[in-house]
Amino acid sequence: MAPANAAPRVLMRRLREIMARPGEPQARLDAIVTQIARIMVAEVCSLYLRRPDGSLELFATEGLNKEAVHNTHLAKGEGLVGLIADRAEIVNIHEAQDHPAFSYRPETGEEVYHSFLGTPILRGGRTLGVITVQNQARKVYSEEEIEALETTSMLVAELITSGELDDDVAAMADRTTSRHFSGVSISDGIALGHVVLHEPRVTIHEFLSDDLHNENVRLDQGLETLRSSIDKMLSKAELQRVGEHKEVLEAYRLFAHDQGWVNRLKQAIASGLTAEAAVERVQNDMRARMLPQKDRFWAERMKDLEDLGNRLLRILVGDTETAATSNLPDDAILVARTMGAAELLDYDPKKLRGLVLEESGASSHVAIVARALGIAAVGEAANIVNRVDTGDDIVIDAITGDVFVRPTQDVIDAYSDKVRFHAAKQKQYSELRNKDAVTLDGQDISLKINAGLLVDLPHLAQSGADGIGLYRTELQFMIAAKFPRMSEQREIYKAVLDAAGHRPVVFRTLDVGGDKILPYMRMSGEQNPALGWRAIRMTLDRPGLFRTQVRALLQASAGKVLRLMLPMVTDLSELTKAKRLIKLEEDFLEKHGHEGPERLEIGLMIEVPAIVYQLDEVLPLVDFVSIGSNDLMQFLFASDRTNQNVAARYDMLHCVFLRVLQKIITKSNAHNVPVTLCGEMAGKPLESMALLGLGLRSISMSPASIGPVKSMILSLDLQALETFMIETLATKSGSLREPLERYARDKKVNVEAFKLT
Repeated sequence: MAPANAAPRVLMRRLREIMARPGEPQARLDAIVTQIARIMVAEVCSLYLRRPDGSLELFATEGLNKEAVHNTHLAKGEGLVGLIADRAEIVNIHEAQDHPAFSYRPETGEEVYHSFLGTPILRGGRTLGVITVQNQARKVYSEEEIEALETTSMLVAELITSGELDDDVAAMADRTTSRHFSGVSISDGIALGHVVLHEPRVTIHEFLSDDLHNENVRLDQGLETLRSSIDKMLSKAELQRVGEHKEVLEAYRLFAHDQGWVNRLKQAIASGLTAEAAVERVQNDMRARMLPQKDRFWAERMKDLEDLGNRLLRILVGDTETAATSNLPDDAILVARTMGAAELLDYDPKKLRGLVLEESGASSHVAIVARALGIAAVGEAANIVNRVDTGDDIVIDAITGDVFVRPTQDVIDAYSDKVRFHAAKQKQYSELRNKDAVTLDGQDISLKINAGLLVDLPHLAQSGADGIGLYRTELQFMIAAKFPRMSEQREIYKAVLDAAGHRPVVFRTLDVGGDKILPYMRMSGEQNPALGWRAIRMTLDRPGLFRTQVRALLQASAGKVLRLMLPMVTDLSELTKAKRLIKLEEDFLEKHGHEGPERLEIGLMIEVPAIVYQLDEVLPLVDFVSIGSNDLMQFLFASDRTNQNVAARYDMLHCVFLRVLQKIITKSNAHNVPVTLCGEMAGKPLESMALLGLGLRSISMSPASIGPVKSMILSLDLQALETFMIETLATKSGSLREPLERYARDKKVNVEAFKLT
């Protein structure tokens, strides 16, 4: 093999020469694998490319049987090659056939080879394929050989993404027909427009440099420009209000100054790479390390660092033209595989109608910014990027999570009507803001909102709600980079109470664990986290954490009423332990002369079936209860509402669930304990109608649902509904959705809400 530092340079020069030659892509791939094998003194070099279905196809080889090219296919995850592609990790072993992932393919003739080195071909966060080298001698490949193959994979990625290789015929045909994609809503709204593909990647033309000083100077200048542009971008007026998005973007700014990132870039330059090639190398390394991580914090950090790297690349190559700065249509709907939060801010919000992402969910950083900007957005729309072209007609329903690419005229007409319907309904609902929620027979209903961040507080006045029925304190913890100090918590809680004024606020104590992970808190891996160490269980095991939050809440509510709610209580003993800790904090305030709340009310959330059978014991010990319908329903039926395979079984209007709610309401009334419901169920007019028929007089929901639910209440005769519910629950089985819909039609109760069927 060539000397250590020479191998990558010689290989890159030879590969550049091959790519510059005229000819068919296949001939160039054949020449590339031959050259790699020659420079690395390998008996085999093979190139596998990933197909649209996730399988891997042998595209070129030097050393294996030529007949295997285009005839050897590995299923997703199959063999050592599949392992490399799935994990985006290098495999370097001296005996391939002893590895448990080895898959023997007789048509290749590879059984005589022992040592194996494989590296993923990475581009833009995706694994495009795998390059492997093999030798008959048993050996572990050196760091220099690994570096040579990694550098080669960068160049091959350029060839693949240049569009010079044949595209999959089925995928190309698929781009001309109407397509429907199902995702999840990450920012409510409906939008019709034209596709704009978000392509932040740039092409690198120079990979190697002998002038290390010059490359370091270029890198420093690029970093300075990058940081200045971020400061300018984040100074936009619409982003200056306090809220979740502000904290996300401030963290993004800190990443741009991360010295560890800068040091890795300089180390890559020291190996002989240009500044832009160094950025590409560090990005590939980070992806390989971070992709196996399942933690949401690391996934979001990877997106932010990916975005920073892309911005720096554009600065270094002088390519400042992007989809965001080009001639954006007035009805642009962005489509991307994934996106950093700051990348969305590059686009003119006046022209941007919607956003569709393959990977990001409702809790992602880009979703938070989309909601702050009021952009309709759908996430988890699998494989959509490979099925659309810039300029395609597109409709997104970010209420249901549906996306229609190249829609038929019928779909366009239906959604045009839906947009008009939605606007008209919103106008009607806004006119109800100052109107009391009173039924036709004179029953007052209290409508409250669910909140969790300071940015939610203006919704109190905008929606005309009676108060905050659920303030999720954990959201502030989840977006923070470190555990909020007591003083920080106190200021946030005080701001919430001040904004609410005379309206009541119910603070739920820290409810983390399960799918709500604090990035700075060590959580052991659990096989079933929804049923594991979370909510009150965790805070009782960490009394310091619980007492710090309680102390902040007590101080923040000085002279006011503090309503404190405990999540996921499953046993009487948990309630008594929590109350004992709260009493210790009350005593602490009194002892040290701090003013406490005018009155402290302690409540609990009923969201675990076990507590329903302890109501006679727990109700005398609390001042109020709130039903968490989401968890109670999924625990009752063992049906995860986020799992599409069982989603059809998850019906809030099933008579069994309604009978459980009826039992809770009856018991609470018997003990004179106020009861409310604060889950998703409360925000749907038909479901909320059923809740009122069961005896509830207070429900809490998202701010956008206040108008539709109030409209339903104003058209409802509650006494007649209660009679209907008692009779129907006593005689029916299964879901009561159809009987309730029929009742609403017959009695002319307005349960239409936003959706147009």
